[in-house]
Amino acid sequence: MSVSIRIDDALYETAKVRAKTEMRSIPQQIAYWAKVGRAALDNPDLPIEFVRDTLQAMEEESEPFEFPDE
Repeated sequence: MSVSIRIDDALYETAKVRAKTEMRSIPQQIAYWAKVGRAALDNPDLPIEFVRDTLQAMEEESEPFEFPDE
């Protein structure tokens, strides 16, 4: 679903620059910021860097680790 919203011009320009450097579209960048912000508000005792890094790690593709048989 797509919804149009109005945002401040300065926020749009900042998102445009960050989106390019982080290889996202502008809507994806704003959605990412919203996701990080929501997680930070839900966990005020955690540093924002930890919240950001955890969300990024959750998005990465990975294979389960298997311990070798001894």
